[in-house]
Amino acid sequence: MNTPEHSSQIIAKKILTERHRQKLSLGDLAVRSDVSKGMLSQIEQGKRNPTIAVMSKIATGLRVPLARLLPDDGPRVWRVIRANDENHILFDNDEHQLRTLSPIDLEKQVEFYELILHPHGKLVSDPHARGAEEILTVAKGHVQVKSGEKETELRRGDSAYYAADVPHAIVNLGNTEAVAYMIVRWYH
Repeated sequence: MNTPEHSSQIIAKKILTERHRQKLSLGDLAVRSDVSKGMLSQIEQGKRNPTIAVMSKIATGLRVPLARLLPDDGPRVWRVIRANDENHILFDNDEHQLRTLSPIDLEKQVEFYELILHPHGKLVSDPHARGAEEILTVAKGHVQVKSGEKETELRRGDSAYYAADVPHAIVNLGNTEAVAYMIVRWYH
């Protein structure tokens, strides 16, 4: 089992290696992660053992999964999201239900959703942050996808990949429930 000192050395090496691989300076990473340059330096030298919140910010700044920066000689962390977990239902109204299938703390990195559109229901979204994209796959029903000035119709098994940094919408064209799965990717 790792001691805190050993773990901080492993974390330090992983962050430094990833930062160098991406050819980022400490200043670059500080800006991208919202962690001070001084703290990053102490972490990379193994002088400071960061909290999970700070590690999450650094992973976001490096645009890598948090698990890539953690010691991996023990059991891997994994999470299960149960179908009946109401904490993962983001919206539930007359038009649709939107449930996250990915851990909520991965928001703005990669997001995975189940979208249930009630008959003739819709999900209308304002533009997300610049560079956001969505991939939508229809599991049941007949939907229309609009992104900016473009639109298309999808049926079971069809997928669309479109810009989400413009106004966009998904509309159920049928008289029965439609089900789709959506991935949101964020590029900063």
